[in-house]
Amino acid sequence: MIHLILFVLSLAAFACLALAMERHQRDILGRALPAQSTQQLRALGWALLVFSTVFALRGLGVGSGLAALSAHTSVAAGVVVLAMVAHGRWNR
Repeated sequence: MIHLILFVLSLAAFACLALAMERHQRDILGRALPAQSTQQLRALGWALLVFSTVFALRGLGVGSGLAALSAHTSVAAGVVVLAMVAHGRWNR
């Protein structure tokens, strides 16, 4: 269960960080968000990454926690990138 939670936290974090970029806002939403919303998305993304790190370390220990966190963040980042590429190709 801890691995599912780590993956979902990482996925949400990278989705927030991607949407905090003006280019991705225009690609996905069709417009740029206000500066305050962009800052909130960026802060939420980083907070989720920090929380997932603490969660992994407390739940799995230092060695296994960092290894699991690295794997989950890598896969989550890849999923977000693939989703943005797919979105761009489907909306041409």
